[in-house]
Amino acid sequence: MEIKRVAIVGGGTAGWLAANHLGKALVNSEKLSITLIESPDIPTIGVGEGTVPAIRQSLKSFGISETEFIRRCDVTFKQSIKFVNWLDKHKHGQQNFYHHLFDMPGTVLQDLTERWLSNKEGCYAGAVSPQHAVCEAFRAPKNISDPEYSGKLGYAYHLNAAKFAELLGENAKQRFRVEHLRANVKEVVLGQDGEIASLITDCAGTLDFDFYIDCSGFASLLIDKALKVPFINKAEQLFVDKAVVVQVPTANDDIIPPFTISTAHQAGWIWDIALSNRRGVGLVYSSKYMDDETAINKLDKYLGGQLAQHQHRIIPMTVGYRERSWEKNCVALGLAQGFLEPLEATSILLTDFAAGFLAQRFPTSTSQLTGMQQRFNHVMNYAWDRVVDFIKLHYCLSDRNDSQFWIDNRDPATISDELKKRLAMWQDFVPAREDFFSKFEVFDLENFLYVLYGMDHTPRDKVLCNEPSTDSAALHQRLNNLVTHLVEELPQHRELLDKIKRYGLQKL
Repeated sequence: MEIKRVAIVGGGTAGWLAANHLGKALVNSEKLSITLIESPDIPTIGVGEGTVPAIRQSLKSFGISETEFIRRCDVTFKQSIKFVNWLDKHKHGQQNFYHHLFDMPGTVLQDLTERWLSNKEGCYAGAVSPQHAVCEAFRAPKNISDPEYSGKLGYAYHLNAAKFAELLGENAKQRFRVEHLRANVKEVVLGQDGEIASLITDCAGTLDFDFYIDCSGFASLLIDKALKVPFINKAEQLFVDKAVVVQVPTANDDIIPPFTISTAHQAGWIWDIALSNRRGVGLVYSSKYMDDETAINKLDKYLGGQLAQHQHRIIPMTVGYRERSWEKNCVALGLAQGFLEPLEATSILLTDFAAGFLAQRFPTSTSQLTGMQQRFNHVMNYAWDRVVDFIKLHYCLSDRNDSQFWIDNRDPATISDELKKRLAMWQDFVPAREDFFSKFEVFDLENFLYVLYGMDHTPRDKVLCNEPSTDSAALHQRLNNLVTHLVEELPQHRELLDKIKRYGLQKL
């Protein structure tokens, strides 16, 4: 049977990202229609509001203007995640930090890495990329004269999730003919073979589709409530399960960091994301090691005793993912597929990755479902497991001993076999591109190097490292010259944002 009618259940960032990916891929399929069914009663969560550089390619492919995106969604540029106090303050100093940069040094990475390992002068990120200095100088990653979606350095965005979903929705409806229906799904009707046959709604009656995409968030109306796909809980590896979140207004002339700030505490960490008009702040913690009252008091202290001036809420977080993201004629995306703490902005990252992967080879017939389901589930499970490993990496490398939370995170029983193998190898050898053999590794060599060497997990025997090449000194000097040039040339972060809002960027 041909697949002609597709339903996306749920709006928000996940639903509308899926609508744009599928709409773009299927826009020339005149027989096929896409309908997004959005509840009018469920607000967008919008907790993390952070992205990674891959989102730029998606937005560009959707035909969305970067200028309009920045103007409408309170966007700021994100060039890094700055990790503060993730190491023992007695050994590494109070307010110790490192940057996980978005700049990828490319072919010079090995030589610059070997040079740094030979002497370990300064921080690793600063030794391989000018972006470290640019971030610390609060500079933007591009000039007003740079075209949309390109810049001098790699970057992503911080954004207002509700406004982002609205922009994505307008684009999907206007450019890709996605139909939009506001209704609550009251019941999911299954067919004889256990597939989804129809949806019963509160105001649009019974609706029949051939294929369904579950973007209903934590409710997981289709993949969980109807199809009963088990959930793989990762609490034994990633301990945090709650967050206290708050939004703090900022002044129009406040300095805007061009990075996310992630500050560790006794039982988790605090995110601090600056948009153009407010900060989104959240204290992530494990309820096993910290109670709610202590968490609220810690967040209040972080905000200088001003938490009571703003509304805050506690959000429970069940960390893990569905055993199968694709079941029968249904694919789960976004929070319905799974959730990991927002340490590396993985929520939007995995949603964008999965939606794009689904759109690449969307089934045209129900006869294709079984084979494509197996392929999709294999890839997504691998991707989720590797992302879990990458997040765990931050915790198990820490040498903090100020609480049982950090000590327990180093317990080998809480670390996957794959990550243990990699860490053992990287005690003796510098990570290489070949260590990441699958193209479905969501985080690659550079990402791991920034975290590994930012947290001082370097090869224990220098003899095992290659000697720096004869031209590494010249490379280092060119890097220093580039640092000086970019810090002088690039504008202050807020200055560029103000110019974009006034003049706009060059169209591609």
